[in-house]
Amino acid sequence: MGVSGCGKSSVGLQLSRVCGIDFIDGDDLHPQANITKMAQGEPLTDADRAPWLADVGRALGRSTSPTIIGCSALKRAYRDIIRSHLPEPVHFLHLHAGQEVLEARVAARVGHFMPPSLLDSQFAALERLGRDELGREIDISRPFNEVIAQSEAYVKETMK
Repeated sequence: MGVSGCGKSSVGLQLSRVCGIDFIDGDDLHPQANITKMAQGEPLTDADRAPWLADVGRALGRSTSPTIIGCSALKRAYRDIIRSHLPEPVHFLHLHAGQEVLEARVAARVGHFMPPSLLDSQFAALERLGRDELGREIDISRPFNEVIAQSEAYVKETMK
């Protein structure tokens, strides 16, 4: 989980490779209307996000083996929607860094529908993991291999 540019797709994909588990990119589950809205620089509303978050939860619920899904899941209420579709616990890795780090990353991306102008709205919506939520924060301003190593250690710890 995390705001745009934090590495949900690249970390998720690499983590799935090193841990030998499935990966789903949550961006692929967005309805076209959400993608169009974001591409036009309009932030999604909670009403826009709710069906997508339910789809994320259902995708995880259909999985027959451990699965990583990259999804912003910015608010606790959003994570609750995802959790409501699964009988077993859901763990969240919150990939985070300062806004300036993420602004630079988003500005450097080519071909992504999410413009840098929407980062402010994402940071405004972001609620860090609660003490009672399963998960860990990972500082993505660290080198990529360290991010993967920390994430891998957490995943392997949870799979024991």
